[in-house]
Amino acid sequence: MQHRTAGFTLIELVIVIVILGILAAAALPRFSDLSGDARIAALNGLAGSVRSAGALAKATQVAKGLASNIDVSLEGVTISMVYSYPTAESISSALGDFSGFSVSTSGLGNYTDFTLRSNCYVRYSEAVGTTAATAAVTSTGCS
Repeated sequence: MQHRTAGFTLIELVIVIVILGILAAAALPRFSDLSGDARIAALNGLAGSVRSAGALAKATQVAKGLASNIDVSLEGVTISMVYSYPTAESISSALGDFSGFSVSTSGLGNYTDFTLRSNCYVRYSEAVGTTAATAAVTSTGCS
């Protein structure tokens, strides 16, 4: 009686490796460039933080019964307010961390940009009259 060993032949192993290589080559382009998506996610995260910081400053002002242009203190940091929202110059002080972004305030002082790269930024526009402050995302240059 002959005893036969079970296993794969060399040609079967080579065929499986070739098939796996073809599948990997087809899937790789879908996962290779996620940096643009990561930048957009970072922008959206910062925009949410900016909105939350503005809302927290406004809530602090309302809770203390202060007028709409009276400064508030958040964790020992003074935040300048206008129309019940942080000014463009002081919004960065209300944020805990925005590392990786460069910050610039307009010459008129009515908005602040948190920029990752050209046309990839969050713009905080301060409140005017009855119009609330906004944080808008521009992501056309993120990829």
